[in-house]
This record gives sequence, C-alpha cells and structure tokens, in this order.
Amino acid sequence: MRISFLSWRWRFRSGPRELVCQEVVELVTDYLEGALTTVDSQRFEAHLTGCPNCTEYLAQIRETIRLAGRLTPEDLTPNMRSDLTDLYRRWRDEG
Repeated sequence: MRISFLSWRWRFRSGPRELVCQEVVELVTDYLEGALTTVDSQRFEAHLTGCPNCTEYLAQIRETIRLAGRLTPEDLTPNMRSDLTDLYRRWRDEG
C-alpha cells in the first residue's frame, strides 16, 4: 500500500485532526484507490459528512472516471489525440 505524504505527515502530529477541503482534494485519488490508512479514510469520510462541496467534488471525480473509462481511441478526434499525447509527455517529463 502506498502511503501519501500527507498521510505520513499526519502520523507525526499529536493525534488525528479534522481535514480541511484542500487536503481532501489532495487525497481524493488515494481515497478512491483505497491507499489511505483506515484512520485517514475515516477522517476523509468524516469531512465529507459536513462538507457538501467536497462531497460534490468526489462525485464529480467518480463520474469523470466512469465516463473516461468508456472512451476508445476512435472516440477522439486527431487533434484530441495529439493534445492528450502532448499533455502526457509533458507530465511524464516533469516527473
């Protein structure tokens, strides 16, 4: 299991604290992949119970993943394929 930097950082604090929206946004991928610890998942979900904006953001990310999973190369125009390829190469080269 991958441990995110934020999850690692929290282990050295004096105990669990509530997450803020920015942290939820940063952790959403780890949450959806099941990569958060049990405690961090509970804190993530606790934040969602009181934050309609983050709840909506999570729903939008899930819908994006669902819709993107349906795309085939034939669904993309040549320009879209080129743009996505260029974007991927820039992202890869930065990492």
